[in-house]
Amino acid sequence: MNFAQGWYVAYTKSRFEKKIATKLSEDEFDVYLPTSNVTSQWSDRKKKVEKPLFSSYVFVYLKTIKDYLKALTVEGIVLFISLGNKLVRVPDEEINRIRIFLSQYSEVELKGIHELNIGERKVITSGPFESYPCEILKINNKQKICVRIDSLQQSLIAEIHPYHLI
Repeated sequence: MNFAQGWYVAYTKSRFEKKIATKLSEDEFDVYLPTSNVTSQWSDRKKKVEKPLFSSYVFVYLKTIKDYLKALTVEGIVLFISLGNKLVRVPDEEINRIRIFLSQYSEVELKGIHELNIGERKVITSGPFESYPCEILKINNKQKICVRIDSLQQSLIAEIHPYHLI
């Protein structure tokens, strides 16, 4: 197996993301678990809760094949995402894009790329995504932007004011 240092996606048991991120951090791995605040509805109340943005995914920075093998021994990690025999490596710029996106927008949604309707393409004019291309979507009569994370075939969606676009 050819191996390059970088961010890889550990696929976890359901609802084990936080436990695995903690365990990997204790084992001195660089770990990223993107989360989003969502409103959960119970029969008697609504509550904002922090949930992993990517269900069953934890991003792990692996330096060597030994790191890969060691990470696989962590209880709750099922496998690392791969296409064929090749592990999916997430480029640093996409990890940074996710971090910035989550720091700038609240109540971020996640949609698979194939679930989205193709909309008008614009360029963001201000903020950390200045000069970044995006797609415009209308969801529930609100204007939202879609930033694609190609390596994961996912898109981040957040509400944005039209004056931030050209």
